[in-house]
Amino acid sequence: MTGDRALILDFGGVVTRTLFETHDITERALGLAAGTLTWRGPFDTTTDPLWMSMQNREITERDYWMIRTSEVGRLVGEDWTDMKTFVQRARGAEADLVLRPEARDAITRAKAAGLRLAILSNELDLFYGAEFRKRFPLIDLFDVIVDATYTKILKPDPRAYEQVIAAVGLPREACVFVDDQLKNIEGAIAVNLPNVHFDVTRPADGYARALSMLGL
Repeated sequence: MTGDRALILDFGGVVTRTLFETHDITERALGLAAGTLTWRGPFDTTTDPLWMSMQNREITERDYWMIRTSEVGRLVGEDWTDMKTFVQRARGAEADLVLRPEARDAITRAKAAGLRLAILSNELDLFYGAEFRKRFPLIDLFDVIVDATYTKILKPDPRAYEQVIAAVGLPREACVFVDDQLKNIEGAIAVNLPNVHFDVTRPADGYARALSMLGL
């Protein structure tokens, strides 16, 4: 019954813990003193005016992370010019620690129930790198990966959603798309793709809602 349904997940923040949640891992990996990184994004917006600028759409998500990348690079005395450097240096050695436990539970449950699984990401390999992706736990459970690193079509462009729906091979009403960025959810709404706006501060809730929409 469920083989005719699909769970479509954003990657960063939904499948992985956000960089806001792993400051301890980052500080350890980079040899920074505990508590050096204070910006907490959605976990404490008062610490992060730059995050609020992104939420207000004054800057893009990529702009936000490029600024953070160069800041953290400077802390270790280096000139970092791409997000991949930050992600790989901060957490590349510990792929297991980056996976959300709630994501692990939901993905394995969905797979066991016969659901199709897809990733729709704006920057999977751009941010994480192909090597990280290849050794990321559970990546082999996904039937479809649509990554704008290669397609060059970024959510919320309607074509991004149409690409993943076509690749999954099911009608859109049989799919549920999960993303933590409101603008990407608005993109899904615009193409009538059922969706869950994922709250990174309450991950279990988002997954429970998505799975129940898919009959689990």
